[in-house]
Amino acid sequence: MKLVLIGAPGSGKGTLAGKLVKALNIPAISTGDLLRESIKAGTEIGLEAKKLMDKGILVSTEIIFEMLKERLKKDDTKNGYILDGFPRTIDQAQLLDDYVKLDLCLYLNVDKDKIVQRLTGRRTCKNCGASYNTELHSNDKCDCGGELFIREDDKPEVVAHRFDVYSNQTAPLIDFYKNKGILKVVMGQENPEDTFKKAMELLK
Repeated sequence: MKLVLIGAPGSGKGTLAGKLVKALNIPAISTGDLLRESIKAGTEIGLEAKKLMDKGILVSTEIIFEMLKERLKKDDTKNGYILDGFPRTIDQAQLLDDYVKLDLCLYLNVDKDKIVQRLTGRRTCKNCGASYNTELHSNDKCDCGGELFIREDDKPEVVAHRFDVYSNQTAPLIDFYKNKGILKVVMGQENPEDTFKKAMELLK
């Protein structure tokens, strides 16, 4: 099964994708992760992308799509995959549509105020990359012992910009996939486990 997850930044796509990976036994491919790996490796593409990401600006489609195509060639995608972070625009969706045939688009619908609260309270581990929220985790250390920090794209002013970008460029994908007849809406719950259960019900 080839799935794509869409939703606003902070809606919980990454968490849901992680749970679906175990349930469906297919990989989750996050373009954000692909970019961060390139940044960590110090590649030319990674350094170029970092400048844009730190400002909350979308990285070019050419960069993302080339990374994605290389990832989709790996053996673990033969039985399907879950895309998280691509496409972000109608142009990207059309480009992807010419390259692969998706089976389903899951739209994770979460209230904007809740999303802003999540993102501005998110802390990321410098060591393992795990995410925490200050509402649930008051410690400044990760369970692995690593130091927690605020990502540049989680700072309040960048969060506001990211949400505006999402509303203008990514939200139109809801109608794009609805018109293709493959859109299903998952109402984001307070508990990620409840969101996962609702997603699995839609996949049956």
